[in-house]
Amino acid sequence: MWTDKATLAIVDDHLIVLEGLQKLLTDLDGIEIAGCFTLGATFIAFLKENKVDVVLLDITLPDANGIELCKEIKKISPHTHVLALSNHSQRSMILQMLQNGATGYMLKNISSVELITCINDALQGRITFSNAVKEIMAQPTMNELDAPAQLTKREKEILCLISQGLTTPVIAERLHLSPLTVETHRKNLLQKFQVKNVASLIKAAMDQGLV
Repeated sequence: MWTDKATLAIVDDHLIVLEGLQKLLTDLDGIEIAGCFTLGATFIAFLKENKVDVVLLDITLPDANGIELCKEIKKISPHTHVLALSNHSQRSMILQMLQNGATGYMLKNISSVELITCINDALQGRITFSNAVKEIMAQPTMNELDAPAQLTKREKEILCLISQGLTTPVIAERLHLSPLTVETHRKNLLQKFQVKNVASLIKAAMDQGLV
């Protein structure tokens, strides 16, 4: 058992998620909430000045891609355990988080008991998954690379507009979104299709019949 309290941070742009997690974990023995953040940049600035043992990290943030953010967190603070807490259930994203140094991956349908177990596992240096993620990881991988990318309704809208050659500012204006939000969706699309640029993105989307 830990003699000193472990510090934990939460990074998620949904306030209700932050409030719920904070309420759940505040009185937990051995855990001290270091801070709650809605932006990746704000957390990175905090991390550079403060010790964080565990961070619960959403993968989709307004200003950052959580997979890349995980890599940055591990560079700044190698001892910090990154636990992804996400709605994204693609095996490829789970594996990329692990490759970038994450200690575990949890879906947001996780129970409070599971969550606390995963946090304790991470503090003991064990790779940990929520039960739903364990099931995903146990599924056969045959033809996985050929499976169509699973896109949200918004991502499909933005993909369609990108394929029409529209720029981020134009897309933002048309969908009444901020350019930063559109750019985050664009980065997520590149990540989901596992491509490096827009040309490859459009080709991959066409190959899968999505545009």
